Amino acid sequence: MKKMWCVFILIAVFGMKGKTQQIDSIFFHLYTDSLKKGTHNYINVDGKLSGGRWLPLTSKELVFSANGFRFSGNELIVPVDCPEEKITVRAVLRSTPTVAIEQTIWIKRLPEPDLPAESGLPSRTPSKGRKRS
Repeated sequence: MKKMWCVFILIAVFGMKGKTQQIDSIFFHLYTDSLKKGTHNYINVDGKLSGGRWLPLTSKELVFSANGFRFSGNELIVPVDCPEEKITVRAVLRSTPTVAIEQTIWIKRLPEPDLPAESGLPSRTPSKGRKRS
């Protein structure tokens, strides 16, 4: 019985070796429509596998570049004093350099609105439920 299980495990392990899914294409799925100055802007890239599934990709699988700007992992660092209006971001799959994508992303021009002062926040109302003693 032990031999049979060993043979089954070997077949399962070596039989699956050639069936790993490859990344066919990559796509940007950005969380925002513009980049912000003075922050780390996360650049979200997903890979579409040969079986149709999607896989989030990081700088371990991708090489990021952006005309003169620096990346830290998946985060594009845009300095506060950046004079550019837009940045072209490129992502290349490390395992298959022919799989690449490029997109131009605008930089936000309007300043961030101020957050409301603490006195402007709504007061918390106690939730209905069991009373604590």
